Amino acid sequence: MADDVVLEAVNIVKHYGSVEALRGASFSATAGEVVALIGDNGAGKSTLVKCMVGAEQPTSGLIRFEGRDVHFDSPTEARTVGIETVYQDLAVAPELDPAANLFLGRELRRPGILGMLGMLDKARMRQRAVKEFDRLGITLQSMDVPIGSLSGGQRQSVAVARSVVWASKVVFMDEPTAALGVVQRERVLDVIRRVRDEGIAVVLISHNMPEVLAVSDRVEVLRLGRRVARFRAADATLEDLVGAMTGALTHEDAA
Repeated sequence: MADDVVLEAVNIVKHYGSVEALRGASFSATAGEVVALIGDNGAGKSTLVKCMVGAEQPTSGLIRFEGRDVHFDSPTEARTVGIETVYQDLAVAPELDPAANLFLGRELRRPGILGMLGMLDKARMRQRAVKEFDRLGITLQSMDVPIGSLSGGQRQSVAVARSVVWASKVVFMDEPTAALGVVQRERVLDVIRRVRDEGIAVVLISHNMPEVLAVSDRVEVLRLGRRVARFRAADATLEDLVGAMTGALTHEDAA
């Protein structure tokens, strides 16, 4: 595991009126690792992620990117420095083909006057998409059909690929294997491993504890709005993770 912390949250507090969603939560993501962020519903995982990617603004605390304090006003601003997110609802366009989904919001235009008139360079987008899917080990039944007609695993793989292709530093993955079968789940996990091996920090948010232990290098646990434990996945057990989530076990080495 690399030692370069790419993205860090330090003592994040977040209030929604009288509700304190985060109570001094901390978290770190390191280049070339998969770090899982786990916790029961209401632990603050989603809120912490939103604060780190600019979708929410913390009430107090610091966000650091590559060692310097930063302030992301929006997820778009975070994307400009190489931070991407795969949301649980996928946010794909089911009527578009895989290549169009890969370039959603980043479409390539044809050169010259045709591009100025808004015509897309579909051939170049398709060529790049085929190359990127092959790099990530993603096999699709067809590049010519709407993504809505593909299997759940293939749709998920395209959603993951879209973020991964544009992420140069960090990619957040929120329940990336939810509702997938065993074979489809393993395909997505293989993509996650490939991304990690390219030196990108992968943050996995999941309720699937066996999956967390199978794919993660490190695990950070939130409970009641604070980080309560950190583990090396190779040294942790399912009982360790559940115990930390429920408060039966404390294993915090750097709150």
